[in-house]
Amino acid sequence: MYRELLPGTLDLLVLKSLAKGPLHGYGIGLYLRQVSGDLLQVGEGSLYPALQRLVVKGWASAKWGVSETGRKARFYELTGAGKEQLASESAEFDRMVNMIQQILRTA
Repeated sequence: MYRELLPGTLDLLVLKSLAKGPLHGYGIGLYLRQVSGDLLQVGEGSLYPALQRLVVKGWASAKWGVSETGRKARFYELTGAGKEQLASESAEFDRMVNMIQQILRTA
């Protein structure tokens, strides 16, 4: 299990999670855990502040609804600006990873 993410990657991962459609916080955490093969477990203390940041920046919207278990939950959804931010951050992340790989291959 990874304990730390590169700075800024949590917002990117949450945006990517929301690209699948509206999810509540627990669903986002579960999605990230499943997709990573249980390697990434994002705690509530990191996830919910990230979701709030995305809402404040206008990259996600939030509304109350009922979860699959019948409990009241806040569902988050990408906005148009969030989709643009996801594309931008994904491209920037790819450039960064490629640069790091290039350096590692030559060192």
